[in-house]
Amino acid sequence: MALLGCGVVGSEVVRLLREQSADLAARVGAPLELAGIAVRRLDRAREGIDPALFTTDAHSLVTRDDVDLVVEVIGGIEPARTLMLEAMKAGKSVITANKALLAEDGGTLFAAAREYGTDLYYEASVAGAIPLLRPLRESLVGDHVHRVLGIVNGTTNYILDQMDTHGAGFNEALEEAQSLGYAEADPTADVEGFDAAAKAAILARLAFHTPVTAADVHREGITEVTAADVAGAKEMDSVVKLLAICERVPAEDGRNGGRGVSVRVYPAMIPRSHPLASVREAYNAVFVEAESAGSLMFYGAGAGGAPTASAILGDLVAVARNLVGGSQGPVEVTYAELPVLPMGETVTRYYVQLDVADRSGVLATVAEEFARHEVSIKAVRQEGLGEDAQLVVVTHRAPDAALSATVERLRELDIVREVASVMRVEGEQ
Repeated sequence: MALLGCGVVGSEVVRLLREQSADLAARVGAPLELAGIAVRRLDRAREGIDPALFTTDAHSLVTRDDVDLVVEVIGGIEPARTLMLEAMKAGKSVITANKALLAEDGGTLFAAAREYGTDLYYEASVAGAIPLLRPLRESLVGDHVHRVLGIVNGTTNYILDQMDTHGAGFNEALEEAQSLGYAEADPTADVEGFDAAAKAAILARLAFHTPVTAADVHREGITEVTAADVAGAKEMDSVVKLLAICERVPAEDGRNGGRGVSVRVYPAMIPRSHPLASVREAYNAVFVEAESAGSLMFYGAGAGGAPTASAILGDLVAVARNLVGGSQGPVEVTYAELPVLPMGETVTRYYVQLDVADRSGVLATVAEEFARHEVSIKAVRQEGLGEDAQLVVVTHRAPDAALSATVERLRELDIVREVASVMRVEGEQ
């Protein structure tokens, strides 16, 4: 086998291969031998690894005759895409943790695996060590998945957890996450939702057998989450979590395939009674709702060298077994071809906190705007604040476009001093 990349994850893969070589050989039915490791720099110290394994010629490594499979952990789009395609063209199976590439151009990789009869496994690309993708691809292949809902980014979960449990501000919680190694020096991919959106695209593709890319995912990060949002959630006995949501939207005529799929990532309030509310610190958890299996929850460490390497080793054993047995794993299919619906057509709920003038008729005026946009109000609470008042409105489910238009209209009203908080509400029927 060949390894592309030897950073935190790659080094862990090498360590596990070395320490568990006898067990892995017994499980596979043949020894797993590392033929070479492609790196950018040969002069970097890598303790405990034979320097003779390193090469900067990744292209030659992935096509060598003594290489049966390739593990890619360099990340990014290029040269990872080209190297994986070259490997598969040469008949090598590929294991990757590259969520960004799978979310942007997974279709090309899956097509190459089909064309050249190789395996493409990628369990480590979503939720670290949590066995999630294989159950979707294999265990639930005979079922009808309706919804996937979860926390798939440990950095943002840690930040929001600190804001909820310790009253920390966003910047303070982010700095702490960086000091603990949960967040990168440049945390943009995490806090702006790009990482979670890539994972949501991969999950939706598997769950609904439909081509979904990161560009199809509605994405909002947590940088705008305020203390007022967190306090409002507490008053509702809820917490704020960055959620990845993939769901099949039912067809009006009841067709089993559905009208399309909705894939989105955004911060939302969920009740403290919901299992996802208890997911603390940098952990991940994902709910899968299927027609026959019901609700399934997957929970565990979602990032880090050791958890990610564990998922890679699981794929490695599976692919190696296929090679020894002369077989091939499941081939990715997107036969459903369901359209990805725009966010405006997604049905959701809103929590809206308004600072308004404290005078008669205010509540009626606000309620009239909701009614004008055909948004039903589920609950309302008003509290006097001197000459002003705080008004909290929680809606019933409605198209997101109608809810958004309602909020924009409220901002224009003279009686509304400020729209202090707007957040979606999930986890309730």
